[in-house]
Amino acid sequence: MRERVMAGSTDDGPIPGAVIVIAKTPLPGRVKTRLSPPLTPDQACAVAWACLTDTLVSAARVRSRRHVLLLDGEVGPWVPDGFEVVPQRGIGLAERLAAGFTDVDDTAIVIAMDTPHVDVDVLAAALRALSVDYDSVIGPATDGGYWLLGLRAGISPAAVFAGVPMSVDTTGAAQRERLDALGLSTLTVGELRDVDTVDDVFAIAAQHPHLRLGRLVRSLNEARSG
Repeated sequence: MRERVMAGSTDDGPIPGAVIVIAKTPLPGRVKTRLSPPLTPDQACAVAWACLTDTLVSAARVRSRRHVLLLDGEVGPWVPDGFEVVPQRGIGLAERLAAGFTDVDDTAIVIAMDTPHVDVDVLAAALRALSVDYDSVIGPATDGGYWLLGLRAGISPAAVFAGVPMSVDTTGAAQRERLDALGLSTLTVGELRDVDTVDDVFAIAAQHPHLRLGRLVRSLNEARSG
């Protein structure tokens, strides 16, 4: 849970812009509440810690100019070296995303803590695309949302996010329609499954046993069988 990593350890070369992870400091009863039941609040919190740690490790491996944790909660020693911590502000996810891009004030991609299995090379390619060919990048999620959104510097975050419905099965389509309506050239990267339900937790852990999430699920299974 307190794995320390140095930001920017890939061999891709420096990429202009920022990789942003938007997250809450995990506390029982405050995060991953849809997992409880059947998990206890403490177990759901442990899943959140595993997902957040895995996500931060992957984000830190992207050799970008900046690494940012857009945080709702208390900072602790679990924040990797090299990360800027920017407090979340606003009401609702759309406002918080818009405020985060505004406060970072740079070309950036943002991911949440729900895709701990994200590929580092995909993150690097998404950020680099914003400096070369595209105004925006979106990564669709299997539940109809999106797991990644990127914007080139100078694009109005308020225009991108205002009024887009969040956390529904049409979020991804609505966000893409907004990008198109603004006339932005948009790269679509590969679809990923979010960690939202218990089925998601076990499926992703089984496919990626090397992750902290995979190790956690193995320990939960062992505890149940014991």
